[in-house]
Amino acid sequence: MSYFWKPESGTFVESELERAGLAHRFDDQTAAEEWIGLFFDDLLERGVEEVSLYEEDRLIYGPMSLRP
Repeated sequence: MSYFWKPESGTFVESELERAGLAHRFDDQTAAEEWIGLFFDDLLERGVEEVSLYEEDRLIYGPMSLRP
């Protein structure tokens, strides 16, 4: 299984997120949720406004705003 956060809205550029190390895949949902708690500011700085959590091609939840 592979979990990942998919940017859903904003002015981001996907390739820039990848170069910045902000396009991760995770072995479990807990690891993905811990990561977003640490890196949401970095995503916001790069133009991501909302994200959704996926397990492979299945939507777990979202879109979720990154704004506090």
